[in-house]
Amino acid sequence: MTATAGTAGTGQPARPGRVLAALALAQFICSFAGSNMNVMINDISEDLDTTVQGVQVVITLFLLVMAALMIPGGKLTDRFGRKRCFLTGLVVYAVGALLSAAAPGLGVLVLGNSILEGIGTALLIPPVYILTTLLYPDVSSRARAFGVVMALGGVGAAAGPLIGGLITTGISWRAAFVFQALVIAVIVLLSRRIEDPLPPDPTRSFDTAGAVLSAVGLVLVVMGILAADDNVWLMVALLVLGVLVLAWFLRSCRGKEASGREPLLSLSLFRDRTSNLGLVTQNIEWLVLMGTSFTVAAYLQVVRGYDAIQTGVVFTAATLGLLSSSLTAERLARRYAQRTLIMAGFVVSIAGVVVLIVLAGSFSSAWAFVPGLLLIGLGLGVMLTPSVNVVQSSFPEERQGEISGLSRSVSNLGSSFGTAIAGTILVSGLSRGAYATAMTTLAALALGGLLAASLLPHGPSGGGRVSGPTASEARTQR
Repeated sequence: MTATAGTAGTGQPARPGRVLAALALAQFICSFAGSNMNVMINDISEDLDTTVQGVQVVITLFLLVMAALMIPGGKLTDRFGRKRCFLTGLVVYAVGALLSAAAPGLGVLVLGNSILEGIGTALLIPPVYILTTLLYPDVSSRARAFGVVMALGGVGAAAGPLIGGLITTGISWRAAFVFQALVIAVIVLLSRRIEDPLPPDPTRSFDTAGAVLSAVGLVLVVMGILAADDNVWLMVALLVLGVLVLAWFLRSCRGKEASGREPLLSLSLFRDRTSNLGLVTQNIEWLVLMGTSFTVAAYLQVVRGYDAIQTGVVFTAATLGLLSSSLTAERLARRYAQRTLIMAGFVVSIAGVVVLIVLAGSFSSAWAFVPGLLLIGLGLGVMLTPSVNVVQSSFPEERQGEISGLSRSVSNLGSSFGTAIAGTILVSGLSRGAYATAMTTLAALALGGLLAASLLPHGPSGGGRVSGPTASEARTQR
């Protein structure tokens, strides 16, 4: 029998609100880390004697490390347990945050923020989604739980500029990393009563070679995008090499499956058409969110000369929009199909990008950014939860570790792409034309997400419960 949110796996009563608060706060702080540095671009570059492009590389590498290690992180939960991986990730993340706060130069900031915080996130985020899926088995409760998790994740990304701006202006950019470490301490306290619904399996093998190949391939692809504004031939070389390494990785996985060994990523995960489309929508949603955050923040600071707190205040519109629509996830899930919600979210987000470009290009006031950001926030809030629910609900309990790692990797890869693509366009020439080009590119990619959403099944996909037999049911059938 799958444990409910109100009962720990040991049979001792657990507080559902406390468990969900820990999981949602973990998603919040990781999303916050990916966007709060956007308003510190000038402060960090001046303090550490670097450039806007240097800060962009730190942000993108953090997102990239998360994406590259999320699949291995998901697999490790099966072997060592979800709670152990969750707590280990929190500790590694906190060490990285404190190291970043004390960074004397860009190199140490890369180590603390990009590497250690990235590794910590890759360890702690898959358990968040596995536990949410397993502890809330029916459509209504799971939609509510994912709504809270995704709401705080989206708010972390959207409000990161405001919170980061307040801290940076009031104290310093270094204090923003101390804030992250303090939130981690709160999460650790809330996590003491979390129990695994499924026991860990120490005998599970781990595909180390596959982990290396997948990480190297993803790093090469994103570094290729970052190289676009410096050297076109280097960009092409890195992209081609990255694709070849990823092809090698997939071939390795196929060979291991054929021989009966356990690969890092089971290619059978891609046989579910609904899940595949859900992964595409997740990737593009986070691409649009993080791409918009970086583009608007960089433009406001570098072109219009806004300080960190002024830039953060502008992003309040996106935060309010995302929070208000995310927290209605349970109600929306009862009334509309997942496909309908995801499509509606993309339509509203694309409209928001268009409004943002038109008004920001016509008016010099900061208020010109508010309507577009509000619409983008509303659209993203509507579709983040159903996209996750579609993917997670397509697989049984025993595959949640794999699909959670893949799902989070795809989402964080979208965040990396969004920052890398938009940032590359802006760094090539920070002007009104470059800003419009970056936002137009994000809108075009969002159209691709809308197309993928339109191909989802018309019914309440992934709605009822985890499809396929649960672990206990599978044992009974055998």
